[in-house]
Amino acid sequence: MTVYDGNRNLVAALSYFLGFITGIVILLVEKDDKFIRFHAMQSTLVFGAIFVADIILGAVIGAVPILNLINSLFNTLVFIVALIVWIVSMLKAFQGQMFKWPVVGNFAERQIK
Repeated sequence: MTVYDGNRNLVAALSYFLGFITGIVILLVEKDDKFIRFHAMQSTLVFGAIFVADIILGAVIGAVPILNLINSLFNTLVFIVALIVWIVSMLKAFQGQMFKWPVVGNFAERQIK
């Protein structure tokens, strides 16, 4: 279902703006609106997971000097995926849609109820 409420949708979209940072801030500030809280929780989970995975895998792959090319390719791939997720998430939130990413979306929805 698509509902357009300018301020509400804008705040939901802004929860993705700086990844998990804005997601956490909006979760702490917004207490009532489940739509905004869903997007803030999903932002926190998705971008937090991408951030942690990038650091851990970068450290593991980067620890072996001969794998520097693989590390560079991996970082590029993570950046492209994160950029696509970021753009799609912000657009869907701004359009008023409860767009759920696989696995994380259902978990985020359960956490805000």
